[in-house]
Amino acid sequence: MPKSLVVVESPAKAKTIKKILGRDYLVESSVGHIRDLPKKELGVDIENAFAPKYVLIRGKGKVIKALTASAKKVDTIYLAADPDREGEAICWHLAEELKKAKKPIYRIVYNEVTKGAILEAIQRPGQIDMALVDAQQARRVLDRLVGYQISPILWRSVKPGLSAGRVQSVAVRLICERESEIEAFKPQEYWTLTATLSPAEGAFSQSRFLAKLHRIGKDKGKINNYGFLIDETKAKELAADARTETYIVEKVTKKERKQRPVPPFITSSLQQEASRKLRFAAKRTMRIAQQLYEGVELGREGSVGLITYMRTDSTRIAQEALTSAREFIKTTYGSEYLPARAVQYRSKKGAQDAHEAVRPSVPLRTPASLKPYLSEEQYRLYELIWKRFIASQMKPAVLDATTIDIKAGRYLFRATGSVIKFKGFRTIYMEGQDDVPADSDAEEDVTLPAVKEGELLELHKLEPKQHFTQPPPRYNEATLVKALEAKAIGRPSTYATILSTIQERGYVEKDRSRLLPTDIGRLVNQLLIHGFPNIVDVEFTAKMEEKLDTVADGKVGWVQELSEFYPPFQTALKEAPDKMYEARKAMETESEETCEKCGGKMIVKWGRYGRFLGCASYPECQNIKRLNGDDIVSTEPEPTDKKCDKCGEPMVIKMSRAGAKFLSCSGYPKCKNAKPLPMGIDCPEKDCDGYLGERRTRRGKIFYGCSNYPKCEFSTWDKPVLHPCPDCGAPFLLERTRKGKASEEVTTHLVCNSKECGYTSE
Repeated sequence: MPKSLVVVESPAKAKTIKKILGRDYLVESSVGHIRDLPKKELGVDIENAFAPKYVLIRGKGKVIKALTASAKKVDTIYLAADPDREGEAICWHLAEELKKAKKPIYRIVYNEVTKGAILEAIQRPGQIDMALVDAQQARRVLDRLVGYQISPILWRSVKPGLSAGRVQSVAVRLICERESEIEAFKPQEYWTLTATLSPAEGAFSQSRFLAKLHRIGKDKGKINNYGFLIDETKAKELAADARTETYIVEKVTKKERKQRPVPPFITSSLQQEASRKLRFAAKRTMRIAQQLYEGVELGREGSVGLITYMRTDSTRIAQEALTSAREFIKTTYGSEYLPARAVQYRSKKGAQDAHEAVRPSVPLRTPASLKPYLSEEQYRLYELIWKRFIASQMKPAVLDATTIDIKAGRYLFRATGSVIKFKGFRTIYMEGQDDVPADSDAEEDVTLPAVKEGELLELHKLEPKQHFTQPPPRYNEATLVKALEAKAIGRPSTYATILSTIQERGYVEKDRSRLLPTDIGRLVNQLLIHGFPNIVDVEFTAKMEEKLDTVADGKVGWVQELSEFYPPFQTALKEAPDKMYEARKAMETESEETCEKCGGKMIVKWGRYGRFLGCASYPECQNIKRLNGDDIVSTEPEPTDKKCDKCGEPMVIKMSRAGAKFLSCSGYPKCKNAKPLPMGIDCPEKDCDGYLGERRTRRGKIFYGCSNYPKCEFSTWDKPVLHPCPDCGAPFLLERTRKGKASEEVTTHLVCNSKECGYTSE
């Protein structure tokens, strides 16, 4: 009989740890959180020191029953959820449920799911850190107070179904403000002069190089505010004049420069680099990292954890891992690539140093050796983590940086370049870059010819080029995570959730990996700025994160922090509706369109479905026009060859206020018959001649139902797919999306619509 019960939150991790601990231990999973605040009510007793009302999550009754039964069979209980605030809270909730077994309960903490780390944790058990539990509880209650009390105001001001979040709203604000900067940006024209030169004697094409105009005359300052020529006429005049000059090398400067490796990954840098190099969304990165951390089947070796814990902001590395990495570098690349001492990196200010950086749990496990056992995405992410870690312990790259100043009469041209003398860490890894300007002066790895001071050069071409200043780039997931981290918004465990939430809510959308605010996102942002300025204030949010950290450090109680936050927030709740109304009116602008019904002006207004044109004479004139960007969308009905089954008139395609197309009788309003557009799938109900189509609830949520409603009430939340079931031959399948219980993983699979058939594509 097992002597001890170990409870983790993930079935995959349970499998890995069971293999390590053996027969004396029963290892089971809680499958994520077991308790939470109720979904349909606030769940916080504001008058009673913000006491949270926890309830068992639906479906977890069976889990608790099974864990309690197992706990009664053993001598000791070990709680082994992830080593962070959320994991500590899971352990506390488990302890509250399992204490009825009347067995000793301990908390064990480990940074990697390896034999050494797990056995050491078992040998050194501790108690639940209530300061961490309080910090997580404070965050959960604070987010509930904000979300559940602001959201109803948004429902009344805009439309039902909207939500506000303490951190997500700040992220949306950053994206909206960047978009406003881009819209307000006015490009400035400028010109550059670039000379193609070569040594005068034996001027072969391979010895040619480029030099840009750097200075005119004795003026050592900038040529203008941008450092370039703005006027085309002036640029061409100077180019014509400079072509007549003799080009002589005035000065050659050579300087050895060292390029140091970057630190091993923390959560934010992992998400950024995976976005740059692998095109992984933050959510996908964390899902795959969770798999690598919890354990992957390695043939006969069984399930093994391949990386350390992936939610961290510390760059600390265990001595054992440093020693292993140094041995690998010396053996594989040679002593010349190995620094005299192991490289230590400083973590950023305020980092939680309880965890290590994200690294391979066993550095000697090369990506190539694991490739047969990993999926493609697992392999790519592991390779990225492994290379970054090994490179971080290698010698710097050494470059010869060369600058050549060329005199041409009153003109000074400058050429820059560099040559790699020693590749160092660059042998295996180079960090990606975000939004490198096309006209960047960085001439990395450009080899310049060997020239001497006073040497005559031959001019082959002198080319003036037109450019325009560029607005700041839109955020992508990598740069937004970088901005959130720099501004101390959120924490490592929250970045992926923030990014997915603001997109799922429809506040932000992706366009070729760039994040753009939607109309509804911009409207909600403006309303929150006016109604709750502190909630969406970057500095206020960052300070709140610091206060939560003081709770985690045990320096202050969580109730005290909430007591300071709530009174001004309560005042804002009362004043917000009026302020939001004023903000919405202030966003209205006149357009050049004239109302064809009354001759009045059309106003650009903001509604529950974004921007639209409405008559200034409203409510006397209720004429409106839909907008797609700045273009007016035609709302004229489209004719079809279908007949109304109620009155026989032709059916037409119309567009709802939400922008969804549907079939409507052309005899409206006399005949109000309306049906969804066909999907090409017949209704599966017996003796029903209807078809399936997309429909929406009153709150705008999409579902799929029969065109014969209410006569036929068939409906499904899952999207029908016109593909026969391979098992039973049913004419269509359902596309079902499911969110993982123990991680952020979201999976999509096909299931059979027939209740008698159990087909699934999983």
